[in-house]
Amino acid sequence: MKSKKIEVFTGKDENLEDSKHCAIHEFYQAFNSRSLELMQKNWSHSDMVCMANPIGGIRRGWKEIEEGYRKIFGSNHRVYVELYDFQFISTNQMFVINGRERGTLQSGNKELELKIRTSRIYQLEGATWKQVVHHGSMDDPEHLKEYQKIILNK
Repeated sequence: MKSKKIEVFTGKDENLEDSKHCAIHEFYQAFNSRSLELMQKNWSHSDMVCMANPIGGIRRGWKEIEEGYRKIFGSNHRVYVELYDFQFISTNQMFVINGRERGTLQSGNKELELKIRTSRIYQLEGATWKQVVHHGSMDDPEHLKEYQKIILNK
């Protein structure tokens, strides 16, 4: 069975044959299901990994990144995102995927539409792709301010 071209990664993707696609799928599955166990599998546990975004700031090393996911997954906020309008740039040992995320943040009776630019870098560790860098940003400063106000309880 030949897989169809992937246009959106949601974490509920099917018929993935490419290992790079499987790594991206695993991230969105982990995030959207709030699974720290799956997230731990997706990231390298090196002290050299890095995540930078407007909510978590700059986090270096797996322990700091894991702490950020624990806070999000353990909160009353429900965040759903999916990746679209993306491109892969790859070598035999690394790949970058950059594109856009869309989704929602639900917190109590508030719902905010999310529009995020994102880049993720994966490195081959043995036979498994592991995330080593994530960068996310928002274009609209007012939208970012509202997102931070809800998530960070400002």
